[in-house]
Amino acid sequence: MNKVLVNIFILFFLIINQSIAEENIMILKLKDGDVKIELFDDVAPNHVKRIKELADSGKYDNVVFHRVIDGFMAQTGDVKFGNSESKDFDLRRSGMGGSDLPDLKQEFSSVPHERGTLSMARSSDPDSANSQFFICFKAAPFLDRQYTVFGKVLEGMEFIDMIKRGDDSNNGAVTDPDKIISFKSL
Repeated sequence: MNKVLVNIFILFFLIINQSIAEENIMILKLKDGDVKIELFDDVAPNHVKRIKELADSGKYDNVVFHRVIDGFMAQTGDVKFGNSESKDFDLRRSGMGGSDLPDLKQEFSSVPHERGTLSMARSSDPDSANSQFFICFKAAPFLDRQYTVFGKVLEGMEFIDMIKRGDDSNNGAVTDPDKIISFKSL
């Protein structure tokens, strides 16, 4: 009888653990393919909650990668000025907007900025992250403990590598940028 209870408990734990794991998986659809992303709700719970809220309500759909620096990162997430399908779209102002939600208090951690890391963009104020984020093309240890890491690419980094790069002389600003097709929970 005890063995049956132990097996039931183990099965229950595995099912719950799997559903929690799937709850933190997102799919970022790009022109070249799908990118599977794991969110770190144990590291940056408020930022993960914000990303999920904006993504699952469609706010990131059609948002451009307005700043892309080769060998560094691709930045997106300006849901105000960066949505190419919105009446407010303004490529010149893309990167200056956010959502209608309040800015987030930083959740800096020891998680390093490695290739495939997703991290929140912000101004010089550490508590100014809102909707914009970036994905690292390679390790950027100079960002560690200064920006909130909230996830990592699990599959499809080759599609991130294919995002159109910006002009090096203009801080990575992209003319005719690639965009997020959709960003949703699994």
